[in-house]
Amino acid sequence: MFPTEPTAVNNGFAALLKSRNFMLMWIGQLISQLADKVLLILMIDLLEKKYLPANLSEGTGRLYLYMAFTLPAIFFGSAGGVIVDRMPKKLIMIASDLIRGLFTLCIPFLPRQLGILLALNFGISTVTQFFAPAEQATIPLMVKRENLMAANALFSSTMMGALIVGYAVGKPILHWAEYLNFQFGKELLVGGFYLLSAAIMLPIRFKEDLQTSVANPLTEFLQGWRYLKQNGLIWNAMLQIVALYCVFAALLELSIRLAAKLNLEQTDFSFFVAAAGVGMVLGAGIIGHFGQKLHRKPLPLIGFIFMAVALGMFIFIQNLALVLGLSVVLGLGAALINVPMQTLIQQYTPPAMHGKVFGFQNHAINIALSAPLLITTKLVNVFGLPVVLCGMSLTVLVIGFWTWHNTRRVLQDVI
Repeated sequence: MFPTEPTAVNNGFAALLKSRNFMLMWIGQLISQLADKVLLILMIDLLEKKYLPANLSEGTGRLYLYMAFTLPAIFFGSAGGVIVDRMPKKLIMIASDLIRGLFTLCIPFLPRQLGILLALNFGISTVTQFFAPAEQATIPLMVKRENLMAANALFSSTMMGALIVGYAVGKPILHWAEYLNFQFGKELLVGGFYLLSAAIMLPIRFKEDLQTSVANPLTEFLQGWRYLKQNGLIWNAMLQIVALYCVFAALLELSIRLAAKLNLEQTDFSFFVAAAGVGMVLGAGIIGHFGQKLHRKPLPLIGFIFMAVALGMFIFIQNLALVLGLSVVLGLGAALINVPMQTLIQQYTPPAMHGKVFGFQNHAINIALSAPLLITTKLVNVFGLPVVLCGMSLTVLVIGFWTWHNTRRVLQDVI
């Protein structure tokens, strides 16, 4: 049984389409997500063409760039959630887009030094840590409880859609922008995306209660941590989401090895990641549309089983089409975990704790997206791809059954 969906009728996506405020935030989020993906491509392009010192290799330069994007998520992920509980969430989202847009527009007018480019990346990534928890905390304020599942499905599918589209069309549209204006066309395009997102969200209206306590940020962070430790239902849901993102982070390295196994170029690993993204979009669409018929099903457990089977089958399959199909199944399983568990967290977290909980979640997810990359590479080098895939498959299966059992046990005390 899946606990988060109430008995009221869920009209799926149709009910959300009638909400002007929700649609404005969704469109703004979609454009902002697209800007994030194209921005990374822009920064890599600028690094290689204009900012890379002669005594530094491209690989080392990209490593510094990735660190500038990643470290703010590790340092400030939870801090962003504390701020979200104290300030208007609409103001945080709009200000985040404005600052990121202005930072991007400033690039052509600054000295071409690697340190400046890294500082800009660090600043943009830091601001993003405030946007993400504010967005997650705003959804339950805009959407009725019975429509939260569909709302999270829509946000999840568009996030993956932006990932696929952004990486697929990022280079072509940047080349087009450079053709229109060689000096700063690319920066104007990406910065314009952020400013457009801010403009779209300006008319949004919703009610919220802001925290007025005078506790310092560290105390509030510890309050959020204690709340999570005491609330087994939220803790289990967050654990499942973090485990999911660990698998997807590891999938980046595994996809490179799978490409080599199928005699493809290493750069073709993006095919498998894109196929998994398609599966997530498909799964989110199914949940959003048929949520009222699926709410009594153990969707997260089914999702973990799908992912475990796909990871295990990668060991034996040598056909490209079948591997892509398994990648879609893996993405479908991921959607069956992410959408219901994100909905559960939103439904059972009191509004006063939204920012801290989602800030901590954002923090944990960013660590989950970073650490497995290094660990997976070393494990594959030592044990080989088949052993690592088998181990991941068994681990995912164990996590799925363990968290499902815990959720059912804790739920008896909640309902």
